[in-house]
Amino acid sequence: MKTFVIATNNKKKLNEMARILSPLGINVVTAKDINIDLGDVEENGATFADNAYIKAKSAFDLVDSEYCIVADDSGLCVDALGGKPGIYSARFGGDGLSDSDRVDLLLNEMEDIPADKRGAHFACAICAIMDDGTVITAEGKCHGYIGFEPTGDGGFGYDPIFMVNDKSFSQLSAQEKDECSHRGVALRVFKEKLESFLEGKQC
Repeated sequence: MKTFVIATNNKKKLNEMARILSPLGINVVTAKDINIDLGDVEENGATFADNAYIKAKSAFDLVDSEYCIVADDSGLCVDALGGKPGIYSARFGGDGLSDSDRVDLLLNEMEDIPADKRGAHFACAICAIMDDGTVITAEGKCHGYIGFEPTGDGGFGYDPIFMVNDKSFSQLSAQEKDECSHRGVALRVFKEKLESFLEGKQC
């Protein structure tokens, strides 16, 4: 199996992706593991898929050809806010804010929105660039709603206020989250496409 470099500097996202990919027989390393500095990549795409490709291609251009790259872009889309924060989820409210600051900001914007109008979904786009330059993409979504206050102490980002079946993402175990999360869905689709690609290479 090929070795994949996960193109992210977000340690919690990295851990989540590695946890899901490793059981698939994929050897996962970080850019730091191979002494590569990914730097800051300008995510100026119009969609999650655009930004996932931008991050993957940036990393692909930096590493040796023996490695494959996998990157993702994900975010929270709130119905009542016209899909915001969307692709700007990690930058919602501007630079310098913590995860909890962005959670508070989002809750403030939704202060007067009733329970039946708080629908939302997390979206994830994955882009892998194989060592031969082949691009494999996958996407996933998880539908839920926005709670009225943060609950739970796990996860990261908007997890404390994203509710699925009366529990926030932060209240779910790692296994429970992987089974339903946008990233878990996208990675399972990616697994199927990767297996088809590898089978084709072996023919």
